[in-house]
Amino acid sequence: MGYNFLPCDRDQLYLLPPALQDWLPEGDLAWFILDAVAQLDLAAIEQTYRRDGWGQAAYEPAMMVALLLYAYCVGERSSQQIERRCERDIAFRVMAANQCPDHTTLARFRKTHETALAALFTDVLRLCAEAGVVKVGVVALDGTKMKADAALAANRTVGAIKETVQAMLTEAQGADEAEDRLYGTEQRGDELPEALQNRQSRRARLQACQAHLTQEADAAQAEQAAKLETRQAGEAATGQKTRGRKPKTSQAVAAEIDATTKANVTDPDSRIMKTQRGYVQGYNAQAVVTAEQVIVAAELTPQANDLQQLHPMLTQARENLQAIDHTQAIGTMLADAGYCSEANLTAVVPEGAELLVATTKDWKQRLAQREQPPPRGRIPKGRTARKRMDRALLTKRGRCLYKTRGQTVEPVFGQIKVGRGCDRFMRRGDQACASEWKLLCTTHNLLKLWRSGKASWAGQPRGSWQYGLS
Repeated sequence: MGYNFLPCDRDQLYLLPPALQDWLPEGDLAWFILDAVAQLDLAAIEQTYRRDGWGQAAYEPAMMVALLLYAYCVGERSSQQIERRCERDIAFRVMAANQCPDHTTLARFRKTHETALAALFTDVLRLCAEAGVVKVGVVALDGTKMKADAALAANRTVGAIKETVQAMLTEAQGADEAEDRLYGTEQRGDELPEALQNRQSRRARLQACQAHLTQEADAAQAEQAAKLETRQAGEAATGQKTRGRKPKTSQAVAAEIDATTKANVTDPDSRIMKTQRGYVQGYNAQAVVTAEQVIVAAELTPQANDLQQLHPMLTQARENLQAIDHTQAIGTMLADAGYCSEANLTAVVPEGAELLVATTKDWKQRLAQREQPPPRGRIPKGRTARKRMDRALLTKRGRCLYKTRGQTVEPVFGQIKVGRGCDRFMRRGDQACASEWKLLCTTHNLLKLWRSGKASWAGQPRGSWQYGLS
C-alpha cells in the first residue's frame, strides 16, 4: 500500500472564481481597517479628482487610504515594500482588492494628500470616542525624538554652505563653458556629469540651510541688542554700572552663531537632538495620551526642548475633543520636568484643567516622594508656582496621579518606535514629517480600537461587497 497523503497539485485550477473573503479569518485586522475606512469622510481626497470621467482611470481613494493605513499599522511604510507585498501578501492583496498599485503611485498619493491623510487623525479619534475608549479625566503629555531621513554628518555651518554653493556655481559655469566650446552654444550635447545632475535641488537645500542659519543669527543679534539696551537703561536710571561680566555685542553674538551653529543639507528643517543614547538628526514628536493609551493630540516640532509645547498641546487636545463633540473635559494633565517653567505653571489653564508637572528629573521626583511625607494643612502664602507644584506632587493624590504618567504615555512611543519599527521618518521636511507622525498616531489609535473589540460596527455583517472584493 502507498502513503496516504493529501494531494499537492500546484497546477490544479479553481473550479469557481476565488473569493478574497475566504483568504483571511473574520477577525483579521485587514477587515477591521476596511470597515473603519468606510466610516471616514474622504471628500477632501475625492474632490481632487475629475468628475467628468475624462482621463486615465485612477485607483479608488478609499482603497488607497485603506492600503496605507493597514501598511502603517503593520509597520510597513516603504512604498516599494508595499508594492511587493501587494503581490505576495494575502492581507495586502485583500486591501488592494487584488490590484497592485506601483510604488510611484503610492508615493505620489501620500505626498499629494498629506494634509487630508493627517486630518484622518480626528476622524479616527471620533470612532474611538463612539466606542467609549476615549476617557480624558487624566491625560499625559510627553515628547520623543524621531530620527529624520538625514545623517548627522550632513550638518554644515553657514560658512561651509557658502563655500559649497560657490563651488557648485563655479563648477556648473565651468561645465557650461566646456560644453559650449565642445558642442557650440546652440547644441546641448551629452548630459552633465553625474556630480552636477541634481545640482538644482541640492542648491535649493543649501540655500534653505543658509536662510535658516541667517534667520537664527538675526534673531540672536536682535535679542542681544535688546538685552544691551535694557542694561544701558538700567545703568542710566541708577547712575551705576551693572556688576558682572560685560555682555558681548550683538555683532559678536551673530558672528559666533555663524561660526558654530549648523543646519542639515539633506533635511534643512530637521535639528540635532540629544537623546539618552547620544545625538540624532531628527524632530521632536509630541503626543497627549489617555489612560487607555489613546492619542488625543499629536504634533511635530523642530525644537529640541519641550518647554514651549505644554500649553499648545493642551489647547490642541481640547480642540480635537470639541471637534468630535466629546462631552468630557480634560481633568488633569501630567507632564515631566521638561515642560516645567514659572511661565508654564502660572499661565491660565482653560476650563479648569489641572496641571501636574514634575519640577525635577523623574529619579529625583521619586526620591523626594520616598523620603518626604505627604504635606498637611493649608498651603503657605508667598510660595512661587514651582514650590506650589512641588507640594501638589508630594500630596497623596499627587503621588498617585503622577505615578501613572510613565505607564500612560511612554509605552505608546515604545509601541510605535519599537513594536512597529517606526523610529525614523521616511520623508523629508517639517510638513511631510508632521503628516507622517499624524498618520502613525492615527494607526496607533486604530490598533487600540481593534484590540479593544468595542468598535461600533463590531458584530455586524462585514458587507465586503462595498469594497469591490466579491
